[in-house]
Amino acid sequence: MEHNRRSTFSGKLGFILSAAGASVGLGNIWRFPYLAAQYGGGMFLLVYIILAMTFGYTMIMSETALGRMTGSSSVGAFRRFGDTAGNRFGGWINAVIPMLIAPYYSVIGGWVCKYLFEYIAGHQVQLTQDAFFGSFIGSAGQQVFWFCVFIFLVLFVVWRGVENGIEWISRIMMPMLVVLAVIIALYSVTRPGAIEGVKYFLIPDFSHFSWMTVVAALGQMFYSLSIAMGILVTFGSYMKKNVDMETSSVQVEIFDTAIAIMAGLMIIPAVFAFSGGTPEALQSGPSLMFITMPKIFLSMGFGRAIGILFFVLVLFAALTSAIALAECCISTLEDELHMSRKQGVLLMAVEMLILGVLNCLGFNLLEAVRIFGMGILDFFDFLTNSIMMPVSAVMICLLILRKVTIEKVEEEVTSGGYSKFSGRGIYRFVLRYLAIAFLLVILASSIASVLGLIRI
Repeated sequence: MEHNRRSTFSGKLGFILSAAGASVGLGNIWRFPYLAAQYGGGMFLLVYIILAMTFGYTMIMSETALGRMTGSSSVGAFRRFGDTAGNRFGGWINAVIPMLIAPYYSVIGGWVCKYLFEYIAGHQVQLTQDAFFGSFIGSAGQQVFWFCVFIFLVLFVVWRGVENGIEWISRIMMPMLVVLAVIIALYSVTRPGAIEGVKYFLIPDFSHFSWMTVVAALGQMFYSLSIAMGILVTFGSYMKKNVDMETSSVQVEIFDTAIAIMAGLMIIPAVFAFSGGTPEALQSGPSLMFITMPKIFLSMGFGRAIGILFFVLVLFAALTSAIALAECCISTLEDELHMSRKQGVLLMAVEMLILGVLNCLGFNLLEAVRIFGMGILDFFDFLTNSIMMPVSAVMICLLILRKVTIEKVEEEVTSGGYSKFSGRGIYRFVLRYLAIAFLLVILASSIASVLGLIRI
């Protein structure tokens, strides 16, 4: 595909909203609060912000610049600097990651659709029963149905293209998501007893610090900022040359982190207000949103309305990220296999259906299947987030250090008449001395965890 025929965002706002939509997803609304609750609240938040401002900033700038300077998705971007085995591996691992994430992510998106439907139908009492969630995911038919509803919504938007689909839906959903997040957070933090949750989440307690807090924050940053999964390279390739790359990328990162903090203020103070912030509630992990939160909503005045608003917000966040994952895959199919957008969407639909249904069945008909002691969905999550993404990020760092050069990235960042690169010092230091070490720590910790040597 010729670069001058490539789809583009309409401008700076289109890129910011679309890239923010890609980043703001279940990682912010679902994963960030339960990790913060588990790993010391304010201590986890402080570590996360420091890492986002250094390592996260460096990776976002690297991937976005790589996409815009090559005008290609990840495979073509790597190949532009030499058709070597290493570059082919680096490009394709970036391309394959979203192909593996999109199906299981959409399974969780289906769970969100189911819960929103039940709240709208007035079945909020049902949702508080301990057996409800297990019964739902234990039903192959129900899981597959709601999974299909979610991927239909995702692929319909991607079918419409970059400006008329992804940018259009992001312009609608992202402002609505912010408004809903503010409303629910304000309601949550003003409940009696919630102030203790606010303190726990916002004020660092250094007695809660551990090395695993750093490891958990690093892993969350991959998940939340869409690092090392080809999305930022692809979206960078859609960015026009006259857009200020550094300002736009920093605004995306700030927006993403702000939504994660807002999600923490929605959930953690509510846990303190309605369950006293017990260790059991704070350590409930992934079940916090689907089991603990419905119980909290039922205890609230206007609990059904708050439940509807909450799951609408979560659905918007899940959709924008899933759309970005699918778009990244389709961009690769267009670039590498020369497919039309419609052909790419149809092929992606088949791939998502096959792997998504497999993930759904892992909770019922294929529940006995275990890979390294993990169920099917947990294994795909571990493989992509804990193994493939750190390796992918290492390949991006090596590409820039050895082939592209830091100077070329700086030139791309300041192209279009933007003479400043205010984070140049941080960028150079982190990329040269810290980034690969950070990534190897995540990789080693993840492997040690699955082998039972440490607990993450």
